Amino acid sequence: MSKNQKIATVFGGTGFVGTQVVRELASRGIIVKIATRVPERAYFLKPCGAVGQIVPYACSYSDPKSIAAAVSGADYVVNCVGILYEKGKKRTFQKAHVDTPEVVAKACKKAGVKRVVHISALGIEDCGSKYAKSKLAGERALLKAFPAATILRPSVIFGEGDKFFNMFAGLAEILPMLPLIGGGKTKFQPVYVGDVADAVVTALEGSSVGYDDLQGQIYELGGPDVVSFKEIYEILFAQTGRTRMLINLPFCIAKIEAAFMSLLPNPPLTPDQVESLKSDVVVGAKANCLDDLGLRATSMDMILPTYLARYRPGGRFGDQRDQAA
Repeated sequence: MSKNQKIATVFGGTGFVGTQVVRELASRGIIVKIATRVPERAYFLKPCGAVGQIVPYACSYSDPKSIAAAVSGADYVVNCVGILYEKGKKRTFQKAHVDTPEVVAKACKKAGVKRVVHISALGIEDCGSKYAKSKLAGERALLKAFPAATILRPSVIFGEGDKFFNMFAGLAEILPMLPLIGGGKTKFQPVYVGDVADAVVTALEGSSVGYDDLQGQIYELGGPDVVSFKEIYEILFAQTGRTRMLINLPFCIAKIEAAFMSLLPNPPLTPDQVESLKSDVVVGAKANCLDDLGLRATSMDMILPTYLARYRPGGRFGDQRDQAA
């Protein structure tokens, strides 16, 4: 390893987005320290780099000293920590989206970290959900402690292993009907996880954008396609070869049903998520975006077929078997 190699600490590095960020950083020759409660869960990422390049590091997000130790010696820090729903007193939006970013930012300031990138969420300024409010509060707390940080706000993120298209595709396999919450009018601008990872690296290295232009800036990340919730279903049906009846579900009724679902260990829908669906999740007309980072957005047509084909009747090669028969 070269003495001049940069070191990056990634919080939430074993998650859907974090995993892609770790891989992209490693491909650039950066030493990656994955700050995680259970280091063994990050072992699967070691093959993404050379021997010793990927370092799982035991870190308690509730302990400021542990977080300080995780960022010590790092040139870059990326925070990918985020949850979609709350469970009990330990798994709360306040702790994950507000307290952790604030402590990380303070530790980075004290340690002299050069660049900090924080993954937030798109549409949080106009949304009344608890999730959105906590994300917005987290941004403000982080920028107050580390004003030079860069905030990335992705829309719904797609890619192999996502929890959006995969969830609905899985439901379409077992249910004859699917809910069209609020009439399916909510607008989304899905963004590819690989583009989000590229945005993180660009924000850290300033490869196509100067460091001064990145400091304290917020970038809204969306793909080339703006689609409604109903159109999401139509795309899903086209990719999987499965058509299901869509049942219009008013927000008030959806919240009642979501309240029962939230009792499950991994709820597919919560009342707070229903509230989130009342607001569009699209890039603002005057917002900084992928283009401003020198990046070109990847379309869903390029990526969805690579992992949704397995939901087709008969599996990924079901069509070929039918033709052979």
